Amino acid sequence: MMTKEQIYDRMMGCLYGQAIGDALGLGGEGQYADGMKRMYPNKLQRYDEIIPFAHVRLWKPGEFTDDTDQMLCILNALLSDNCINPNTLAKNILNWYETDGMGCGALTSKIIHAPGWLEAPIETSKIVWELTNKNSAPNGGLMRTSVVGLWNEYVIENAEKACMVTHYDPRCVGSCVIASLIINNLVWNNKELGYDEIIEIANQYDSRIAEWVTLAKESNDISELYLDDETSMGYTLRTLTAALWAYWHSPNFTSGLIDVVNEGGDADTNASIACAILGAKFGYGSIPSHYVEKMYKTDEYRATCEKFSNLCLSKFNNYN
Repeated sequence: MMTKEQIYDRMMGCLYGQAIGDALGLGGEGQYADGMKRMYPNKLQRYDEIIPFAHVRLWKPGEFTDDTDQMLCILNALLSDNCINPNTLAKNILNWYETDGMGCGALTSKIIHAPGWLEAPIETSKIVWELTNKNSAPNGGLMRTSVVGLWNEYVIENAEKACMVTHYDPRCVGSCVIASLIINNLVWNNKELGYDEIIEIANQYDSRIAEWVTLAKESNDISELYLDDETSMGYTLRTLTAALWAYWHSPNFTSGLIDVVNEGGDADTNASIACAILGAKFGYGSIPSHYVEKMYKTDEYRATCEKFSNLCLSKFNNYN
């Protein structure tokens, strides 16, 4: 039986895991695993070790990127409506894009600019997806989905809507539902979803998901996932494997964080969702203090996380 304190610890662990994975992962974004070894011979482990190459210099050490910015768009939509209202979420994403928007993915940017999106986001997202011959499945939906699992109501429906506002492909939607249900069960039920349960969920959305779930389960070393594959590093199912690998194979939060980040590829996105899951599994108390204290604007982020977590605990007071 989970206590209120345990649930709160795991909620905060999830929210901080998301932001920390994002902020540290920025140092490996777009790199090959071999290149990471040359850049960081002792492995990238702290924000102040990040080498400000290319676009990385646009962010300050310890600052999270669009992955967590968009997660906060979902968080605020839940605070506003107590569910995912696609129109509210679209409005939040558009406001973020117009006031910041740094790092916004190509598909999200394209859909934001599509006629009628703000009024009918999911319908417009579907049209854009169909124009790609139904073959566009980047990880921009998965990167932001973690908070959906913390809202202990209509998890599947909320995850589907939060994804389809910009990412309509069933591989994207299935990825988001899997991650959200893993987090929800860890936080509220103290339960780890098993391989067979996840395969069952996957097959409800797209038959192509299952092989990636199996890859994550059967790979003893994270290098077997090829997260730095340049042709697919932004693919939702490759990011899903990073999250599932960490979920099944990482003995603690820090180990999973460092393993995922140092594989390169879309490292900030991979680490965002992987570490959100690890935070939900091991709790906020498992996260080394320097990751929290050195995070950019950590007090502001904490206030947001506490407001959301406390509302969840008060709203869903039958947590036992």
